[in-house]
Amino acid sequence: MAQFSRLEVAQAMKETGMIPLFFHSDIELSKKVLKACYDGGARLMEFTARGDFAHEVFGELTKFAIAELPGMIMGVGSVTDAGQASLYMSLGANFVVTPVLREDIAIACNRKKVLWSPGCGTLTEITRAEELGCEIVKLFPGDIYGPQFVKGIKGPQPWTSIMPTGGVSPTEDNLKAWFDAGVTCVGMGSKLISKDIIANKDYAKLEQDVKDALAIVKAVRK
Repeated sequence: MAQFSRLEVAQAMKETGMIPLFFHSDIELSKKVLKACYDGGARLMEFTARGDFAHEVFGELTKFAIAELPGMIMGVGSVTDAGQASLYMSLGANFVVTPVLREDIAIACNRKKVLWSPGCGTLTEITRAEELGCEIVKLFPGDIYGPQFVKGIKGPQPWTSIMPTGGVSPTEDNLKAWFDAGVTCVGMGSKLISKDIIANKDYAKLEQDVKDALAIVKAVRK
């Protein structure tokens, strides 16, 4: 069961402004990545469940977060149907992120009051997601749409909260463009948790990179 309510999760997304995205099949390596992100100041992690037996890794990471990382909000991404969403919620997922808008996932998550963030690419999809109770819409893939798309959405719908993922980089120019356009938070995967960091097991660099990215987010939001 979720440790955090959907309103608490939405508030954490708004306050921190950034969610690291990560997947690896090695449980011990994943724990070290999670701790480095936590020590760097991140308070949410989207585990992108794209591999075989990913739910086993997620379950262990969630137990680790509850025991060792107070306040860390574990969520799951790349969820494709309600059955998968229910599986991860039973393993403690506090939020569910999907690549597309699916009403069956909305129903499953709303039933348990778990925040869900569907990938949307049109104003019609975004509006439907909000009608289904979505707090924060995922804009995916972010690099295809860009900050100008966000500005276009926020014109007629200033109440819409948007989180782009894909094409978001931990640089001042990139993050400033997104937040100036009006995003609520951003999701960052390989641009933050790079293949080199994983290959070299350079968790100290990851911790510093997360700190730096969060500092940039805070600065460009002023």
